Amino acid sequence: MNQGTVSGRRLWALDEFRWGVVLALVLLGRAHAQDNYEIQVYGSDTIPPRSTMVEIHSNYTAEGSKTVVDGVLPSNHAVHETLEITQGFTDWFETGFYVFSSIQPDGGWQWVGDHIRPRFRIPESWKWPVGLSLSQEFGYQRRDFSPDTWTWEIRPIIDKKVGRWYLAFNPAFDRSFHGESVHRGVEFSPNAKVSFDFTKKVSGGLEYYGALGPTTEFDPLKDQQQQFFPSIDLDVSPKWEFNFGVGIGTTRSTDHLIVKFIIGRRFTWDWGHGSGVGKGTPPAQKNP
Repeated sequence: MNQGTVSGRRLWALDEFRWGVVLALVLLGRAHAQDNYEIQVYGSDTIPPRSTMVEIHSNYTAEGSKTVVDGVLPSNHAVHETLEITQGFTDWFETGFYVFSSIQPDGGWQWVGDHIRPRFRIPESWKWPVGLSLSQEFGYQRRDFSPDTWTWEIRPIIDKKVGRWYLAFNPAFDRSFHGESVHRGVEFSPNAKVSFDFTKKVSGGLEYYGALGPTTEFDPLKDQQQQFFPSIDLDVSPKWEFNFGVGIGTTRSTDHLIVKFIIGRRFTWDWGHGSGVGKGTPPAQKNP
């Protein structure tokens, strides 16, 4: 690869990041939230090889839908628990697996569905000015919990650390293959995050989750969903991840108040070199 090609790629990445930040700011205030199971803005980092991240996403809808809507059970006072297991294979590839579940106020604990998520990233050795990765997620969710049972998502991920500031933008595209939204085609669901390091261990900021609707024709504003989450991240150890946020929905189609908590534990395996569990734990990373 010649120097001109490398320089061209770096300039392209920088332009993409600038436009991404601009677009994220424009979209704040008019988008469509993702399902309330895995509420997280992705960073570009992947799990290192021979490492596994185990995360629990706990989300409580304090104020949500109170009746069955389009065959989907109410979300009010429901607790959503998601188990996420992500395995790193190389320094640029990982695969995540999700198990979604819901605890209904009067219906007990129920399995909702499963997703798989392979993800590729630009290696750090390329020394790009921004982090860049591409995630794809495919899976099934039961009809009682989603109007679409089989779905696919492709999610470009752009992020940047600037001093004590962290910026991330996820312009995701969704497609239903079985369910009520098949006729809508590909839908646009941007997410964004801005945070600030108050100390070496504590950072806080604002997360945003939304979607505009079909790429061919955006939904009317009243039918879109918008969620804003003031959030706190704790970096207490390279092995642990903590995130807490309280989400406010700003349209009639959005659950109005959600509390979320994410706890993750990283395990490193020294395969073929003794038991090695916990050896060589990599530095802490911002990773979904």
